[in-house]
Amino acid sequence: MTAGDTVNSDIPQQTPRTDPPRQRTSSLPVVAMVGGGQLARMTHQAAIELGQTLRVLAAGENDPAARVSADVVLGEHTDLAALRAVAAGADALTFDHEHVPTEHLDVLVAEGVNVQPPPEALIFAQDKLRMRVRLRELGLPVPDFTEVASIEDVVAFGDAHDWRIVIKAVRGGYDGRGVWMPDDADEARTVVSDQLAAGVPLMAEQRVDMARELSAMVARSPFGQGATWPVVETVQRSGQCAVVIAPAPGLSEDLAADAEHIALRIASELGVVGVMAVELFEKVDGTLSINELAMRPHNSGHWTQDGARTSQFEQHLRAVLDYPLGDCAPLAPVSVMANVLGAEEQPSSTMDERVHHLFARMPDAKVHLYDKGERKDRKIGHVNIVGPSNGSASDAEHVAEVRERAERAAHWLSHGVWTDGWDPHHG
Repeated sequence: MTAGDTVNSDIPQQTPRTDPPRQRTSSLPVVAMVGGGQLARMTHQAAIELGQTLRVLAAGENDPAARVSADVVLGEHTDLAALRAVAAGADALTFDHEHVPTEHLDVLVAEGVNVQPPPEALIFAQDKLRMRVRLRELGLPVPDFTEVASIEDVVAFGDAHDWRIVIKAVRGGYDGRGVWMPDDADEARTVVSDQLAAGVPLMAEQRVDMARELSAMVARSPFGQGATWPVVETVQRSGQCAVVIAPAPGLSEDLAADAEHIALRIASELGVVGVMAVELFEKVDGTLSINELAMRPHNSGHWTQDGARTSQFEQHLRAVLDYPLGDCAPLAPVSVMANVLGAEEQPSSTMDERVHHLFARMPDAKVHLYDKGERKDRKIGHVNIVGPSNGSASDAEHVAEVRERAERAAHWLSHGVWTDGWDPHHG
């Protein structure tokens, strides 16, 4: 889920329900998830297969997960009373975003709620500065950084790094928001002056000379069991993840192992429970640098729904309930996920018509839609293409072919136009 993007504003809002959570009718677990976005919606699907109930704390009845779950509490993630209501009687409380105040979670823990990941871990996904400080203490690879409390702080840091720096909001930024790349002191002064005046805590870090972006998805249980999926390459456009290639093509075995070990160590040292994405940069010198952490299911793990033995959503449920973790092995040498990002102008054809034509042309495409209104650049779904079993991740031509098919399918769903010029009526 992307923060702040859970409500379908294109569908009229209904009168909020005020009834309490449903009474348990089964001995199977109830997991409460804070947030009603697409990540909760897809976790709900995994819970159904396990016979479990996913209770959702949603901001509105038209949130993607609230439209499918039978057990919904309406309320805000910043409201302690709402958090208590969704947690009541649940076996575990978890998240589809990291923005719940940890002071509220501390209260729930003191009251006996099984919060996973625990607040003392979640804080490092919420606060980029604290995350950087802790990872540096652990000797893990992070860029040089500093807190920015004044214009003088950023000017000194920029001068020290030849203005190859990034300014970040310490909390709340996502999908390229809350990130600025000033070219000189004048640009930096403007950004810092405006943001500090607005009350936004800031930090600056050295800009990384990167070859590409990677993600290492791992899971950890309270028992301490860990599991890793193959390290993937993520392709960003306009600050948003557009494509994920699993595994990352051309990544050496040693660097892939390093990335997995880094992610497992972070999960262990910080006490993470559930799935976690460690976003990484592969630098031009062949080393790794940690970018950010996400302690929840993540866009870079969507390929696992169709391309791995255990999806990230099932694994997250297993982990927070302290079940033995599932097998993360891939089902094909190459899988590619492409996000369906809303077009600038909504196509004249309905989404249902576009899905119909896609299936007619590409019957192997696995479509995952979030039941969200279409608008420019909004994540409204994704498409997974699982490559054939005789392919190879070391074959650049094969990787390119699987990627092209995934991107072609996603673009068709968002724009109603085939990127290769194919005419659905004439072939």
